[in-house]
Amino acid sequence: MMNNRVTEVFGIEYPVISGGMVWCSGWQLASAVSNAGGLGLIGAGSMYPDVLREHICKCKSSTDKPFGVNVPLISKYSDELMKVIIEEKVPVVFTSAGNPKTWTSRLHDEGIKVAHVVASTKFALKCQEAGVDAIVAEGFEAGGHNGREETTTMVLVPQVRKHIDIPLIAAGGIATGRAMLAAFALGAEGVQVGTRFALTTESSASDGFKQMCIGLGEGDTMLALKKLVPTRLIKNDFYREVEEAENRGASVEEIVDILGSGRAKRGIFEGDLSAGELEIGQVACLIDDIPTAKEVVDDIIREYNEGIHLLCNSGLSK
Repeated sequence: MMNNRVTEVFGIEYPVISGGMVWCSGWQLASAVSNAGGLGLIGAGSMYPDVLREHICKCKSSTDKPFGVNVPLISKYSDELMKVIIEEKVPVVFTSAGNPKTWTSRLHDEGIKVAHVVASTKFALKCQEAGVDAIVAEGFEAGGHNGREETTTMVLVPQVRKHIDIPLIAAGGIATGRAMLAAFALGAEGVQVGTRFALTTESSASDGFKQMCIGLGEGDTMLALKKLVPTRLIKNDFYREVEEAENRGASVEEIVDILGSGRAKRGIFEGDLSAGELEIGQVACLIDDIPTAKEVVDDIIREYNEGIHLLCNSGLSK
């Protein structure tokens, strides 16, 4: 067990939080992470309100530990999703892609803890002003939607730490205990892990997507869709179509037309590895297996503790 401000705020055993990833983070993954001592998040970005309610109810029946829901505030269903969250008395909400002031006070009135995901110090300060309980500083190594600043985790975390005094969670490129130790050395008090949990047995992503991801090498993911929302994607046929359009200066309207609807579901959930939108982080190149969520949490904590022991006995601490 580890005690710090992040574990205290969320009532968890370890300061390890699973990312609320579309088409990966359903009730099975969220409850498994929570049961392992971390904080599991249901990814509501790909859910209708009734589907979210179903996942919340199943998560409640699968764990008696705290869990949460991630809500991208740009979702056209965000108000309805929040209504479901409040009605179901979910203990934790992670918000992203929007103004943290929109929901923080209302959620606090319902006794719900709130964290907000940012990609810059500017927005971290806005979060602190809004009264959130914790901030997630996510570097652009992360999979899926990213900040336009393209600031790496190693730069972003210490910069945000310097300007805020509330609990700080690092995200982006973190899949191991040693990466967690590095994030803590930079000022974080918790880590949010996406890609590593996306490639577990409990993830709802398709087997084809998982197998493709564990075979990726360095440079096999890139940021794309920069005229819309910068998104880290695997280089497949869909990515190359977007890249060609962006390189010739295609309009936002043309890129939206290429994207169409349901691309991420088609790729991540249904397993269309050619025409689907395949979102995953850079750190996938370090992953070559598909363990359980519990094994991931256990490995992160074990490696974190081993790293501390190694550093303390390396002579560098003298």
